[in-house]
Amino acid sequence: MDFLRPATLAEALSLKAQRPEAVPIAGGTDVMVELNFDHRRPTALLDLTRIAELREWDQADGSVRVGAGVPYTRIIEELGDRLPGLAMASRTVGSPQIRNRGTVGGNLGAASPAGDTHPVLLAAGATVEVASTRGTRTIPATGFYLGVKRNALEPDELITAVRVPVTGAPQQFAKVGTRNAMVIAVCSFALALHPARGAVGAAVGSAAPTPRRASAAEDFLSGELTSTGQWESPGPLLDSVKRRFGELVAEAASPIDDVRGTAAYRKHALSVLARRALGWAWQDYSGKAA
Repeated sequence: MDFLRPATLAEALSLKAQRPEAVPIAGGTDVMVELNFDHRRPTALLDLTRIAELREWDQADGSVRVGAGVPYTRIIEELGDRLPGLAMASRTVGSPQIRNRGTVGGNLGAASPAGDTHPVLLAAGATVEVASTRGTRTIPATGFYLGVKRNALEPDELITAVRVPVTGAPQQFAKVGTRNAMVIAVCSFALALHPARGAVGAAVGSAAPTPRRASAAEDFLSGELTSTGQWESPGPLLDSVKRRFGELVAEAASPIDDVRGTAAYRKHALSVLARRALGWAWQDYSGKAA
């Protein structure tokens, strides 16, 4: 196995063009597990840890551009006020050691249906920035996940950043696991309010072949909030609205039975998570508007 260590992004892209089979490695929290269990034996690893520009973030044009190499710990500490949903999801990832090493770029590259940050990126309307020697392009998060551990990257492309809109509005993330920490999600849910355009983002994780948006739930809730004038003058939400929202979120999932939980349990749990997340987010929104 060759170990390639580029010092710049240009060098990394050149190596990836020459060796498209090379597996990128940054934090190594997914790749090293696969290597240790002999689930993957690539001919080359492409180490991205020396590339400084992948470890930077900046804000412009209403979005935060988070470099693919920014670890979860920095997202929690430095971006919690701008990207609350992403910070919440980052807090649930593994242990402190994993959060110090793991990255959103790595989560995207692995494209696991259970990846903690995926529902947040979908609900927030994020885009993924990828690059190759041919140039740079952006992929909406909604089009990035193609199947179980499959994404929209071309063989010669690397993930360079994720761009997440900053709305200043409440966001929530919640997941169910078999214990409180260091656990793969049985199911997860993310919610983002977009009051400036009267919209709601909602997405589920670990409950379908890919992370996916709950479009019917989004349309229902945004329609309710708009028709009742709640965006401008927020008041308590009816229990019937929360319940229907939860039902529609559960209907968006197509889970399976596995060692972590049954399909029926996942659907039930998603309904509960959605109701709770909506309650927390709306309480926050109502408090800010008061």
